[in-house]
Amino acid sequence: MLRLAAASLAGTAIEFYDFFVYGTAAALVLGPLFFPTFSPLAGTLAAFGTFGVGFVARPLGSVLFGHVGDRRGRRPVLVASLLLTGASTVAVGCLPTFGTIGVAAPVLLLVLRFLQGLGLGGEWGGAVLLTAEHAPPGRRALWSSFPQIGPAVGFLLANGVMLALSASLSEAQFAQWGWRVPFWAAGVLALSGLWLRSSLTESPRFLELDDHARVPIAEVVRHHWRLVLLTAGALAIGYAVFYAVTTWSLAYGTERLGVSRTDMLVCIMAAVVVKGSLTPVMALLGDRYGRRPLCLAGCTASALWMFPMVALLATGEPVLMFLGFTGALIAFIAMFSVVAAYLPELYEPRVRCTGAAVGYNLGGVLGGALTPIVATALAEHSGRVPWAVGTYLTVVALLSLGCFALLPETRPVPAAVAEPVTG
Repeated sequence: MLRLAAASLAGTAIEFYDFFVYGTAAALVLGPLFFPTFSPLAGTLAAFGTFGVGFVARPLGSVLFGHVGDRRGRRPVLVASLLLTGASTVAVGCLPTFGTIGVAAPVLLLVLRFLQGLGLGGEWGGAVLLTAEHAPPGRRALWSSFPQIGPAVGFLLANGVMLALSASLSEAQFAQWGWRVPFWAAGVLALSGLWLRSSLTESPRFLELDDHARVPIAEVVRHHWRLVLLTAGALAIGYAVFYAVTTWSLAYGTERLGVSRTDMLVCIMAAVVVKGSLTPVMALLGDRYGRRPLCLAGCTASALWMFPMVALLATGEPVLMFLGFTGALIAFIAMFSVVAAYLPELYEPRVRCTGAAVGYNLGGVLGGALTPIVATALAEHSGRVPWAVGTYLTVVALLSLGCFALLPETRPVPAAVAEPVTG
């Protein structure tokens, strides 16, 4: 289990590195390079628009790779998704800018971002299912939380590279070629991930199946559509909180508050370190007390913390911003530490790879794709403190809370205390 969990963590870290490095570049540099004829605000919105396309592609990736995962096994999904995401990320780093090839540059950027999202949409389902279906029931949330640490590691890698380049290069050097280096590094990371995953064995639960769904997405839509919509709505606040902290606040802090790029990246990265460290702790609580109670608690905390978070961000003081970001990400990880166990448990094994991944990634469209765009637009018409952004995030949290309230608990009941079967 430890080797399997480590390989799943490494793989998700690499794929999320690819995804996050684009988000950081979108907040810092892609607007002027690929949309130079736009105003600064419009350029940022356009860059975040291409960022959002990756989220739109993720449910499609879930359908495509989920079909493979439910028909052919979880393991092939991990190799194919990693290759697609890694190749498209390296290609972004090689892409000429608007000044070189004109309007073809943003069009190609959009296509490559779409391919990134397609690969990541398949990654999550394969990684968490391979871990969850190997894990013992009483520790399923704990072992499944290892792939959930991957996004934190990937984020820290992506932003650590950006921070090092930002601190060591001039503005002109960073804009000319420095921003490309993290994208090129994705090729080396992808090869490392393929090597790590080459020794993984197929999920025993999949090998036990003798009746595979012919068209998994058709079964999911026909029999589990309500579950998909509820899980997507429930997870929307997690995505909204995470990308409000890691993407929107980075652009807002540097452009509107005048905080240095280095200070903003350090504050956000420090908060992500806390979040990553607490992931297995929260998962253990999910194994002990249940998945649904932890999700409800995290959702409630998100609703209560959004106004304090934007107020602390508006101070521009690094320590206060760090506290605001940390509180938000602790609420976030209370939910997302257990969803890798929770979502697969909600679906029958024959359509589990498709159903769990589609619900998870549709939540990304609702929360992750829209939040940087909506928050940027709302903040433009706010004063020093972007209360409108806090209101938006609070409303999303309340909607997600309602969806979580309608979902059942799935934590396995120990055999010693299970109800006897009668009849």
